[in-house]
Parts: sequence; C-alpha cells; structure tokens
Amino acid sequence: MTLTLLLAEGGLTNELAEAVSLNPIQFWGIPLALVGAALMSFGAQYQSRGLNKVERIVGLSAGSGLSFRHVLSLIRRPSWLVGTVLLGLAVLFQIGSLSLAPLIVVQPVGVFALVITAVLNTRFSGVRLGKRVKASITMCVGGIMLFVFVAAFTASDRPVTNQKLVAILLIFAGVLVVALIAFVLLRHHSVALIYVVGAGVLYGFVATFAKAVIGRFQQDQFDWLTWVCVAALLVGALLGMVFVQNAYSSGPPDLVIAGLTVIDPLVAVLIGIVVLNEAAGAPIWAVVVFILTGIIALVGVLGLAKFHPQSGHSALENRSR
Repeated sequence: MTLTLLLAEGGLTNELAEAVSLNPIQFWGIPLALVGAALMSFGAQYQSRGLNKVERIVGLSAGSGLSFRHVLSLIRRPSWLVGTVLLGLAVLFQIGSLSLAPLIVVQPVGVFALVITAVLNTRFSGVRLGKRVKASITMCVGGIMLFVFVAAFTASDRPVTNQKLVAILLIFAGVLVVALIAFVLLRHHSVALIYVVGAGVLYGFVATFAKAVIGRFQQDQFDWLTWVCVAALLVGALLGMVFVQNAYSSGPPDLVIAGLTVIDPLVAVLIGIVVLNEAAGAPIWAVVVFILTGIIALVGVLGLAKFHPQSGHSALENRSR
C-alpha cells in the first residue's frame, strides 16, 4: 500500500530521478570498462610469464631493474608480446569508457581484473591461495565495487577548465620527480610493493590525463595545454610500464593488478573529486563511503603484498613457475 501511494504521488520516481546522475548512454561506459578489465587480466598474465621466462634465459633477475639484455629478450618473447597487445586493447576499451562516463565511475571497475588474474595465476602457477590472500582480494574488490555503486548515483561529468588542467599538471610534475628519485634509489631492491604503488599512482594520472584530453577533443579545444597533457600522458604511461615490468619480477601478477586496479583508480578518483569536482553534488554520506571503501581496498592491497605466497620471489628463485 505504501509503495503504491509513493508511486501514485511520484515520490519514489522523483527520488530515483534525483539520485541517478548518469544518463543511459553514460552507463555504457561500465560494460566497456569491464571488457577492458578482462583484457588487462590476460595481458598481465602473459606479460608476467614472458618476463619470468626471460629471467631464466638471461640468468639475471629483473627485480633490480630491467637491463638491455632483458629488453632485447622481451621483445622476442611471443607471450610477452601477446600480453602487450592485450594490454593495448585494454587501454582502448578504457579510453572508450572514459569518453562516455565520469572518471570516478568507470576507472574503479577495473578491479574485476584482480579476480580474473587471481584465478588465472592459480591455474598457471599451481600456487594455491590461502584464506588471508582470498580475504585481501575480497577487500579490494568489495571496497572498490561499493565505491563504484555509490559513485554511479552521485557523480557527474564536469568540464575540464584550463585552471584544473594546470593544477593536475603541477601535481603530476611533483609526483614524477618523486617517482624518478624512488626508482633510482630503490631499483636495486626487489620490493614488488614499491613498484606496484609507483605504477598505480602514475597510471592514475594517466587515466586522468586521458579523460581530460578526451573532454577537450570533444569540446574542439586543440590548444597547447591539450598537447602538454598528451605528452604528460605518454611520459606517465612509459614510466608506469617500467615500474610494472619490475614489479612482475619480484611479485605475482595478482599483486601487480591489485596495484593497477585499486591504487590507480583511488588516485584518479581523488583527482576527480578534489580537482575536477565530479562529486560536487554528492551528499556527505557518499563522501564517507568513498573514504571508508578506499581504506578497505588499500588494506586489501597491503594484505596481498604481505600474505601472497609468491610475493618477494623472482622467477630465478622459483623455477617451478
């Protein structure tokens, strides 16, 4: 009876209309992001296998940095090349999703890649995941998906102004300096989490720049600032790829994908909220949910790094892989 009255009076319809910020076309960005996540999973698995094979062939771990011999061997490994192509396709689907929906909605959807990668890695490596690892994966996926659900009903696209772009570029310049210093100082230490966090942060900015460039192209803004963003996107993507390849050597694909699908969207979302104001119309309870789910997902990543049986081992130390 109560539901009938609400429908009759238009109350429920109005409440839902006010809650839903995405139009039907924008919602298509979510399935595109899901396809991209699946491609990312397979691409990461093949790249990881290729790098591990190269380590065994060369007889030198890449955990302390890729050597010229590593690079030459990688471009001749079919598995690594297939993985690279799949990751390239994943990027295309991600760009398509970003062109349709707000950054803070579609970017976190990639966390589904973590589940697929965990299953694939278990089958390929024969390593069984313990309860703590499964709990960590659940925290990553659960935290991010709850975030996406709330964001889908509270976020909205905002125009990317010159002032916002300059702010993002300045922040990225600082992050780039820190990333380069960290890489130089820590490149001889096979700590997968360092590489994973670095790659996640860099790719978070890459996604942001991609969203900004797409928006400006849609607005026919082909000025110098747009091309600076394109250059920053390429620099971030290349350095992020270096971090990822080093992470594969000292950690499992599950952990690498966790960094790219949890830390990456959290950084992109933070920029989307603070700089792009995509959550400007979100109520206080939604902001609280964003913070709590972000913390849960990050704890899940730390759990993966700590409890995963393959963390901290290169292919040279585990020849059964």
